Amino acid sequence: MKDDSRENRRRARLPRHLPRLALLACLALVVISLGMVLQPGKPQEPQEPPPSERARAAALADALQLKAAGEQLGAAPSDPAIAAPAAAALPAVTRTVSLLTTQARALLPGPVQAAQPAPTTSAPTASAPATVTNLVADLARSGRQRLTDAAAADGGMARLLAAVGTGQLLQSSSLAAAAGIPDPAAGLPDLGPAAAATAGPSCPAAPASAGAPGGSGAGTGADGNAGLPGALAALIRTELETVYDYQVALTRLDGAAAKTAAEDLARHEALVAGAESLSRAHCAPIPPREAGYALDPAFLASPGPGLAALETAALPAYGDLVAFSDGDTRRWAITGLVAAARRAAFWGATTDAVPGLAADPATFPTLPSG
Repeated sequence: MKDDSRENRRRARLPRHLPRLALLACLALVVISLGMVLQPGKPQEPQEPPPSERARAAALADALQLKAAGEQLGAAPSDPAIAAPAAAALPAVTRTVSLLTTQARALLPGPVQAAQPAPTTSAPTASAPATVTNLVADLARSGRQRLTDAAAADGGMARLLAAVGTGQLLQSSSLAAAAGIPDPAAGLPDLGPAAAATAGPSCPAAPASAGAPGGSGAGTGADGNAGLPGALAALIRTELETVYDYQVALTRLDGAAAKTAAEDLARHEALVAGAESLSRAHCAPIPPREAGYALDPAFLASPGPGLAALETAALPAYGDLVAFSDGDTRRWAITGLVAAARRAAFWGATTDAVPGLAADPATFPTLPSG
């Protein structure tokens, strides 16, 4: 009887202890969970930047290194350890440093890459000594690489890389001419006009014109139309006006200038045909041809500067097509961008740091000190 009574008393006390036991169990779970949270886990490995970001970073590193080499050459007269360039080449060296400074500013990480540390202006030491010949060769090499990277980059980055590469190739030629040395940027392969193509059976019926202009925000071509169709239409309009102006200019030029203008006219006629062919291949409407264009009296009196302005005006149209296209179409646009910039330089236009990029260099971020 005594054993039964003790067992009954324990059973009677057990319900009174249940809340206390439950509280102790909850406290134990909290302690265990805090220990799991506070225990440092395996740190995540940093993700590799996307290809376009790697191409931008490589372009920035090259621009900074080339800029440093140019600055060394510019300081050569006061530094006997550096082989001084010819006096005639010094202004071109100064222009090269200015161009590379602007390009480096354009290539700095934007808000999207704000988490990436911005590089300082202290570039790696080049393996080759700082000479005009080496700077010219390195400019041409970097320019070619930028164009290669532009062919595979994302749209906006492709336009920037193509602009940087074009500017470097032209400056390489300008510096080589000033120094009286061979131009390594000459004779680059030209993809030529686009192969003939027609709209496939899946293309909808194309309207007579390229459509009404849209807004001027991102995703629009130079004429305001959206995307690739707008970029192609804008380029066709630009090239058609250029063909007309060259035809008029030929009646007022003679000698070597007339010969060059005739060659350029043939190229522009091929570019019109190529752009129209690409439009058909992409099921994009082709704008109608105008009967003629108004010409400034100054152009009629002296066509050379007018032709330079025409070629310069075409650069943003090619830049848009680079941004909104890919594959063969983009490679054709990159080739057209380089060729237009060279023709503009031939007729006397000043080479921009980023030809084809419709942006004010004053808005570019400043280079960090270092």
